[in-house]
Amino acid sequence: MTARNLSRGFLPVGDPLIDLPPACAEWQALGADLHKLLMSDHLRPRVRAMPPFPMEAIDSEAARWRATSLLAYITSLYLLGLDGPPLDRIPAVLAVPFHRLATQIGVPPILSYGLQAMVNWRRLDPTGPVAVGNLTLLQNFLGGLDEEWFVTLHINIEAAAGPGLSVLPMAQQAVENGDDTALENALLTVADTLQTMFDLLGRMPERCDPYIYYHRVRPFMFGWKDNPDLPHGVIYEGVDAYGGRPVQLRGETGAQSGIIPAFDAALGITHERDEMRVYLTEMRDYMPPADRAFVAQLEGGPSIRDYVTTRGPSALREAYNATIEKLTQFRSRHIEFASLYILKPAQTSEAVGTGGTPFTFYLKKHIKETKAHQL
Repeated sequence: MTARNLSRGFLPVGDPLIDLPPACAEWQALGADLHKLLMSDHLRPRVRAMPPFPMEAIDSEAARWRATSLLAYITSLYLLGLDGPPLDRIPAVLAVPFHRLATQIGVPPILSYGLQAMVNWRRLDPTGPVAVGNLTLLQNFLGGLDEEWFVTLHINIEAAAGPGLSVLPMAQQAVENGDDTALENALLTVADTLQTMFDLLGRMPERCDPYIYYHRVRPFMFGWKDNPDLPHGVIYEGVDAYGGRPVQLRGETGAQSGIIPAFDAALGITHERDEMRVYLTEMRDYMPPADRAFVAQLEGGPSIRDYVTTRGPSALREAYNATIEKLTQFRSRHIEFASLYILKPAQTSEAVGTGGTPFTFYLKKHIKETKAHQL
């Protein structure tokens, strides 16, 4: 497997770019005013009147990700708005550069998890940790404590996944080498990492109120696939690749993070083919290309599960089972909070995720399937 620095998980090795080149100043100023413009009648006219986006000024990978994140936020707020039905057309002045930049970095032209979280932060103390309390967003919807906490806590979880993700290639190499001790140590690291992630996720209610999340953050995370308000999708005006036809794309969701798919792949966790499995496979298209490639490489590597099975009852098997237990525990907390932050405020069990799919039944099923992999 190609070596990759995963010391802070799938987050960029260097902190995200904060400011775009000076030529982008007018667009960056629009991004800074989004939440204010959204409260008025000025956002959509302002977007339509913007000068052409200075593509020639975007000359680095960091700038491409930063610019794509900015345009993704502008697009979501332009279309979904604050009052009334969403629009179904993105003006060419926005659609063309957004599509071009998204294509360059290898993600669909919509606000995805990577664009909302992975490259959308800065450290308040540049020498401090990538952790809540030391993180703030570069771009947001309406702003405020609840939105900041929701996203920055996810960024913290991404960083905390680093130790566990880093040892997965080593664990598969240990299988190749028949090194039980190295494999056991790697599995225990993964288990510890999952415990840290579980503890961090448990902090969500500290500063993110379910009602505010549901009504003031979540509405802007929806996409235009399986969205009853946009049944045919959205037209990206001026984008030749789409030929004037409406496009359907999924909304932002944590399912677009590569962490759990990577652990599933390495540990040999398989799920029955159902609607959720098809959806989760589709979500890989929204991951940064390097993350989806890492997951695919793990899936193609030697089977940790098969190897542990051949060793019989042992400390190695106990380590594997402990890791499965921690993964089950994390998935259980996730559905707990899905209920708290979506089903309860919605006052219905029929609510769908921001990706546009019903999730309760399938998440419960995936918890049982994960648990069943204990040896």
